[in-house]
Amino acid sequence: MIPGTFDYHRPRGLAEAVALLASLDEDARVIAGGHSLIPMMKLRLAAPTHLIDLAGIGELKGVKMDGDTLVIGAMTTQHELILDALIAAHAPILIEAAVLIADPQVRYMGTIGGNVANGDPGNDMPALMMALDGQYVLTGPKGARAVAARAFYKGPYDTAAQPGEILTAIRVKAPPAGHGYAYEKLKRKVGDYATAAAAVVLTVSGGKIATCAITLTNVADTPLDATQAAAAVIGTALDKGSLAKAAAAAEAIASPAVDGRGSAQYRKKMSGVMTARALARAFARAQS
Repeated sequence: MIPGTFDYHRPRGLAEAVALLASLDEDARVIAGGHSLIPMMKLRLAAPTHLIDLAGIGELKGVKMDGDTLVIGAMTTQHELILDALIAAHAPILIEAAVLIADPQVRYMGTIGGNVANGDPGNDMPALMMALDGQYVLTGPKGARAVAARAFYKGPYDTAAQPGEILTAIRVKAPPAGHGYAYEKLKRKVGDYATAAAAVVLTVSGGKIATCAITLTNVADTPLDATQAAAAVIGTALDKGSLAKAAAAAEAIASPAVDGRGSAQYRKKMSGVMTARALARAFARAQS
């Protein structure tokens, strides 16, 4: 199908973009890479009257350190993320996930801000930001505020962003040196959303897991924070029993839809399998 008619705007700075969004009607939308919004427009699931293109705003691009915190501009593309030395040094799980997103053509245009901002339960980065205890910087007419990634997702395409706010940056405190991480994603083919996926970030002390975060992708209406699964392995050396408990706890909170990726029962089971695989790889990395 063909999208409905709309007016196109390309602001040169963030202040101009915020002012535009405030001055236009409630059906105005901002667009980043466009890989989520444009398909919805073609299906007439979204019908914005105005599109505000953020691509020309240089201040929304790039990665920098603020003390011990990574600050990632919302318009940084997945391809740029994969090649960034700061990300590789401090949050390599983001690279591990980014290379699994769609295909190279999409990664050249798709942005990290677009991936996390619109509340699509199939997107990969929201769960990772939750596992990393990230924060989103939202900028609107009243200035900027930070919202924890864990508190941002309310439902499918429903987030804590207020009308007139633009997600402008992501802040992630760098995990300690020697931490373990893994992102395990099961998908049918290149370019597909996950059938089920799990992110793990942990630390090990004295051969046992000291801290752990586990989050799940595309097995519910929002990314899931699998706190009980993480609790099942803390204080253990990841023996078979604790690994099985964690997998079962992940399965217990999964409520996937039935679609072309498999039955609800299958996808629920795979959430546990991906959790176990991610835990094993993260633990091995932390020990090495």
